Amino acid sequence: MQPFEFSRPADLAQAIAAAHAPDARPIAGGTELLNLMREGIYHPQRIFDLNGLGELARIDVKPDGLAIGALARLSDIAIHEAVVRDFPAITQALLESASPQIRNMATIGGNLMQRTRCGYFRNGDIDAKCNKRATGSGCAAVDAGQVRDFAIFGASEACIATHPSDVAVALAALDARVHLRSAAAARTVPVVDFIRLPGTTPERDTDLRDDELIVAVEVPAAAAASSSVFLKLRDRASYEFALLSASAALTLDHGRISTARLALGGLAHRPWRFTGVEQALTGIAPDDAQIGTIIANELGKVPARPGSEIKLELAARLALRAVRAAAGLV
Repeated sequence: MQPFEFSRPADLAQAIAAAHAPDARPIAGGTELLNLMREGIYHPQRIFDLNGLGELARIDVKPDGLAIGALARLSDIAIHEAVVRDFPAITQALLESASPQIRNMATIGGNLMQRTRCGYFRNGDIDAKCNKRATGSGCAAVDAGQVRDFAIFGASEACIATHPSDVAVALAALDARVHLRSAAAARTVPVVDFIRLPGTTPERDTDLRDDELIVAVEVPAAAAASSSVFLKLRDRASYEFALLSASAALTLDHGRISTARLALGGLAHRPWRFTGVEQALTGIAPDDAQIGTIIANELGKVPARPGSEIKLELAARLALRAVRAAAGLV
């Protein structure tokens, strides 16, 4: 690990100024940054510690929803009374993430900034091409024809990696937005747009600009949020990243679905909202057999890479179970 300058900004203005400096990285929990430094992916000349900014660690309940400061720890969010009661999918996703020790350190802002767990990206010791590590070098995963842990939706020939965050899937289903701040301006970006698709610039994982910091995540109040669920499919029961995940949120009117939200993880470079399914579910009873067909048809609109058919079948089953669970049927 190479030497770096270390500082502790006294307030948000100083932190934003530090972010604007060249080759600078913020640190909060450090659960991702330190790994990326050890793996030789990041070589920052400057690291600035955000932990003194207590105003960014608050979890505020407002009439129009939930405001989660970027420095709020995952463990604190997961057990917050309003989150458990009104946004259960967030609690479920967080409790399925990492380990209790990591959740005690990791922050919601850092979680959204996670980088892919693709082995070709993470393991710098292997002689493999990765456009995220070395722009223009190629994608070893595409060349190898591997499919199990890689993207089907929104992928490109430049990158087929998936995003690892669990809670991002729940946030996407709940129409959450990320609040960003620079010295010049503040802006708000939906979670589903904040995490970028690879396109021809796979080295850019998010819409965060070089001079910006995440300051909060906002989750709007909605009747569907209180009946939301998050489900995770993985190789082992704990401390494992998802092969697939699903988050659904529903409202019912006289036994039929009046609004639906559905997002899946593990299928794309970001959480994938299935708006076609959401629209098609309106007016249907949640136990209607055709829901499975609707989901399967929507998943089948993108040609699967050879060998990934089983992943689409598993995704269809997981999504159906999430819809039924959100309706209280599972």
